[in-house]
Amino acid sequence: MNAPPSGQAVVAGVVGWPVKHSRSPFLHGYWLQQHAIDGIYAPFPVRPHDFNTVIRGLAAAGLAGLNITLPHKRTAFDLCDSADDTAQMLGAANTLVFTIDGLIHGKNTDVFGFLENLRGADDFATNDPAVILGSGGAARAVILGLRRHGFQTIRLTSRTRAKAEAAHEALGGAMEIVDWSDRHAMLAGAGLVVNTTVLGMSGQPPLDLKLDDLPAGALVNDIVYTPLETPLLAAARARGNPALDGLGMLLHQGRPAFEAWFGIDPVVGDEVRQAVAENLSGVA
Repeated sequence: MNAPPSGQAVVAGVVGWPVKHSRSPFLHGYWLQQHAIDGIYAPFPVRPHDFNTVIRGLAAAGLAGLNITLPHKRTAFDLCDSADDTAQMLGAANTLVFTIDGLIHGKNTDVFGFLENLRGADDFATNDPAVILGSGGAARAVILGLRRHGFQTIRLTSRTRAKAEAAHEALGGAMEIVDWSDRHAMLAGAGLVVNTTVLGMSGQPPLDLKLDDLPAGALVNDIVYTPLETPLLAAARARGNPALDGLGMLLHQGRPAFEAWFGIDPVVGDEVRQAVAENLSGVA
């Protein structure tokens, strides 16, 4: 067992409202212990109207930085003194790095996390077109990631068409906006399907998506990780499609932040995946 953090411990954390659902404290705590780092990672519940004041205060208090979760990612970006290219393209930051001169540098690691998870799938290839369900911040990160990976054609559908059109306007590129009522037929010929909606998440209604027209070799990815096996993934596996859950995205998006604050790029292997999965299920 590691010694308790000293007075010189590097301190980081996660800010959200609410924040108790976040698994980042467990994940980063696991890595801190694994690498015997003198550090602390803590949750900070912050109401939206208090966000700017609290973040400036935490930066002044000497923290190394913060992860940012809902609903603060866009507000965090606006607060940054500088930001990486991904955060600038998405207009959202999920990681803040506090510099010694008091400045705030913003990063967005969602694209990295999504792509690293996808690249780890045995059955993944760049097979156009890709189908994306949802149009929020996660969908925009997925779109940007797929573009960077080489996908040329993207079909996007959302329960609110105007939000899908707004995502297209913000990111540009070749994209087909499909009405939600036509979501079943849009799977024809697809090489990849990614669900970025909350549908299928614990406590939410299931995603109503008929896979009849989906090619047998198409990979189905659900970025939801509670539960790990969503109804969508179960349906995909039942018909023989390769399926990929969202836990890997959660794990990989934490790596650049951990490295920025604590100086080590942690490995995402079976051990940490199992530990976080058990924590999600309440076993750990």
